[in-house]
Amino acid sequence: MQAAVLLEPGPSIRPKLLRSPGPTQGSPCNSQAQQSPPRSHPNLPQASRRRRSLHPPVATTTPTTAMAQIIDGKAIAADVRREVAAEVAALSSAHGLVPGLAVVIVGSRKDSQTYVSMKRKACAEVGIRSVHVDLPEDISEPALVAEVHRLNADPAVHGILVQLPLPKHINEEKILNEISIEKDVDGFHPLNIGKLAMKGREPLFLPCTPKGCMELLSRSGVTVKGKRAVVVGRSNIVGLPVSLLLLKADATVSIVHSRTPDPESIVREADIVIAAAGQAMMIKGDWIKPGAAVIDVGTNSVDDPTRKSGYRLVGDVDFTEVSKVAGYLTPVPGGVGPMTVAMLLKNTVDGAKRGIVE
Repeated sequence: MQAAVLLEPGPSIRPKLLRSPGPTQGSPCNSQAQQSPPRSHPNLPQASRRRRSLHPPVATTTPTTAMAQIIDGKAIAADVRREVAAEVAALSSAHGLVPGLAVVIVGSRKDSQTYVSMKRKACAEVGIRSVHVDLPEDISEPALVAEVHRLNADPAVHGILVQLPLPKHINEEKILNEISIEKDVDGFHPLNIGKLAMKGREPLFLPCTPKGCMELLSRSGVTVKGKRAVVVGRSNIVGLPVSLLLLKADATVSIVHSRTPDPESIVREADIVIAAAGQAMMIKGDWIKPGAAVIDVGTNSVDDPTRKSGYRLVGDVDFTEVSKVAGYLTPVPGGVGPMTVAMLLKNTVDGAKRGIVE
């Protein structure tokens, strides 16, 4: 499969921004991988080597060659945060309970510190108590496990998030598996993923980015039940869990990956496309069924000498082409990205509420 090439924009047509119509009943988080844009996906062919951005800047103006309804992820995420803030206030008033989220960071990586700071700020904005756990780079694996166990036993902590990546001498899978399933707000504990994969079972938490994708569809009025959905990419972080969520919502689901022959023909049959391949502008307009809903999870930086930064952010979807065919489309940035932290906050509050019920 060839790497996507950048296309010159066509005639300017002002896009329609689709904002959240309001709360819905129910709703379909990972650490660095979730808060930061996905890196190039190992299960799909590598596009030409490009500079990658680990976290999108503030959303810029959406390209103006759109006829699809643009799903405004920033606006929908803001709605979710307002709802979370109201739930936090209600918990405090009725039960004297303030939800607590512990964010564990090991070492002094600047990018990890940036992501942790962002999450702690988001907690403060909605009234969630942020528990700071800053540990040295050379901490031993047993000592880190002991710290996770301490947080598991703390009744004031309702969610635990360990910021990735961890130092090379620490086994990330082992550490993440030590987090109590009742506090696994990232939604990646094997028991949570296992329940997600089983019919008739419900995980305690759903992974944040996949959950955010489903929330964008729901709040934009896109029907999933009975529809044909195609997920491009099969990562543990997005592709696999979002395909399971679509299946639970009664879609007929196909997954396209690096060994899929003629992927265009499969994607072209989809009513709903989730693009999570980590390949800049891979999905072109002629891949898309007219009127389809397209959720672009990818965030890739490509060279752009006209920008002060020297690069610009694009998704896995060729926005200019696909916006002329799709019925609904998320921009990059400003689509899926803002939903990840919003879903982390929602999971934390849900964990606190579950404790009251139990």
